[in-house]
Amino acid sequence: MSVEVRIPTVLRPHVENQSTIEANGATIGEVLNDLSARFPGLKGQLTAEDGSMHKFLNVYLNDDDVRYLQKLDTAVKQGDEVTVLPAVAGGMA
Repeated sequence: MSVEVRIPTVLRPHVENQSTIEANGATIGEVLNDLSARFPGLKGQLTAEDGSMHKFLNVYLNDDDVRYLQKLDTAVKQGDEVTVLPAVAGGMA
């Protein structure tokens, strides 16, 4: 099944500067794996070496944070919208 994934500006160089991408999968984990397989530069940005969701990545399914759902096992359906947002920290020293 195909869902639309919104890509933030900071990750667009890894996906040929696309702002949205259609990705396949029945769960958030499968969608992220599909993206990583098609765009290898994303892999380290989306998942940790053990396959878990990167701790500095926020993933939303239709505006709901998947950390409060079933994380990578969160089911997706046709027409859903997934947004990936790497956490950004900073400030003045």
